[in-house]
Amino acid sequence: MWLRRVPGEAVSTRDLLIAALPILAAVALCVWIMLHFARPLPPDTIVLSTGTTDGAYHAFALRYKALLEQRGVRLELRSSSGALENLQRLKDPAQDVDVAFVQTGLAKADENDPLVSLGSLFHEPVWVFYRSEATLDRLIQLVSMHVAVGPAGSGTRALADMLLAANQLSPDMLTLSPLGGEQAGDALLAGRLDAAIFVAAPESTVIQKLIQNPDIKLMSFAIADAYSRRFPFLTALTLPQGSMDLVHEYPRQNTQLFAPTATLVARDDMHPALINLLLQAATEVHNGAGPFHRAREFPAPRDGDYPLASEALRYYKSGPPFLQRYLPFWAAVLVDRLIFLILPIFAIALPMMRVMPSIYAWRIRRRIYRWYGELKFLEQEMRACEDGQNLAGFLERLDSIEDRAFRRSLPLAFQNEMYTLREHIALVRTVIAKRMPGQTTG
Repeated sequence: MWLRRVPGEAVSTRDLLIAALPILAAVALCVWIMLHFARPLPPDTIVLSTGTTDGAYHAFALRYKALLEQRGVRLELRSSSGALENLQRLKDPAQDVDVAFVQTGLAKADENDPLVSLGSLFHEPVWVFYRSEATLDRLIQLVSMHVAVGPAGSGTRALADMLLAANQLSPDMLTLSPLGGEQAGDALLAGRLDAAIFVAAPESTVIQKLIQNPDIKLMSFAIADAYSRRFPFLTALTLPQGSMDLVHEYPRQNTQLFAPTATLVARDDMHPALINLLLQAATEVHNGAGPFHRAREFPAPRDGDYPLASEALRYYKSGPPFLQRYLPFWAAVLVDRLIFLILPIFAIALPMMRVMPSIYAWRIRRRIYRWYGELKFLEQEMRACEDGQNLAGFLERLDSIEDRAFRRSLPLAFQNEMYTLREHIALVRTVIAKRMPGQTTG
């Protein structure tokens, strides 16, 4: 019939599958291990804690948001009172905050803090604006003044308290106001404050507004270097004359300042792909020149209170991952995941496939060897038999071996070994026949 199965085909397929079982088992184990240890696909939303809505942190975050949305990732912005509250949110898992702007000097890395740094973004100088006929160049000169030091929870307030304490200015020596940002600037312009302390980027709206007002002065610290020695997280800086406004030459003279650094801090379980994406956005936003730094100086792997994330370190050394340079973000993530799974599989499967033919051939030959074993034992019994009464029984057993061997289907590649077996069966049959009564040897 035309549906008749080709002899040996089913046996060959079965043996092939059995021979492949070790490879399939190894591949399955490899896949399980890879899936167990591989990170899941990154979420499509990042929660970023910024700062006050009128501050530089929030303005930068809006630029991040636009860049990330172009790559298919949603950036959720959560305003706060400032860097200190951002840090507290990161430490609290219930807040569901992934990353935040944090000012250096607010905290020291603790082994219990699940936080990592993604790098420094820009200098945040300490600006002290004041209304006075005299020129002030030291914080101690703020005695008896009404000074805005920022709201509780802000980085400005934390650093202002630290600086005032270092200058032995107790709360009873001056009047402190919790105003900050635009509110503090407006109060100073209106004359309701004598001075205001800000910790902000020069791009901040309130800094731009105050530095251009002729009734407001900016303190140039006579001992700026001393602050940077006393507090290692501070950097002494010079604001060059005219660097804020070339036309009107603001500031009017070189101004000595000191500054902490704004850093991007994330939880240590943040997905590596999102870390790379955030750093690409940070590079686009912060790599330009400014009053205190040259182009491409930021972002940088320095000045952090927390250890630098390993993925961030790779980014600063080598740039964005290879796939993300040429593919859309989600396509790059999927291809990277496939490579992560497939390469180890091939590393295991390919060497094992080289031994697969040997395993397959051994399984086929094992059947033939089994018949050779029966043939050997039969011949040994026959030679041990002293009379010829059992020789007919040996012939029957020999016929049985030959019949079973003949009925056993083997792949064509092994048929020559089957014919060899039948020749050996015939040889034993000849020996038996010669020992039977009435037979003579030639």
